[in-house]
Amino acid sequence: MAEGEAKLYFNLAHAAGLALYAVINDREIGVDLERVHPVTEMDQIAERFFSAQESAALRALPPDQRQEAFFNCWTRKEAYLKASGEGLAQPLDQFSVSLRPGEPAKLVSIAGDFQEASRWFIQAFSPADGYVAAVAVQGQGWHLKYWDYNGDSVWEGNHSGGELKRSNFAGIRGFGDKR
Repeated sequence: MAEGEAKLYFNLAHAAGLALYAVINDREIGVDLERVHPVTEMDQIAERFFSAQESAALRALPPDQRQEAFFNCWTRKEAYLKASGEGLAQPLDQFSVSLRPGEPAKLVSIAGDFQEASRWFIQAFSPADGYVAAVAVQGQGWHLKYWDYNGDSVWEGNHSGGELKRSNFAGIRGFGDKR
């Protein structure tokens, strides 16, 4: 690679027959994907791996929202761990993410540091019925684009939050920095 050229970073995730690929220039990126399904030991897993704030938020939700919230939390945490480069060297209970269904995805705190958490962007979305996914990248001010290889739509969103919006397009499944 010639000096001054942008470095290309990527990450991938797969679950139950669906795959996501994330590609970006000049920064680390993480993505996670899960198929939402019943988890019989959800409370025990949350108590062991989620932060105290996340576990309390999960317990406070109505039963019909808890399963989705559990997978929201899991995908957001895993996407952040992949993007940070620390992986499981960073304990899962030492940082908190938003998890309530309908709530914007956010890294809330890292070891109690809200300022450090604000340097990270997390976007959550549902790439297919019954799946939840998240992408995480350090920094703000970038544009997320989603392509569905087997479909005819692209979803777009930006760092200001909100839902990804559909428009007509066919392409390769992935994410891109559109700057």
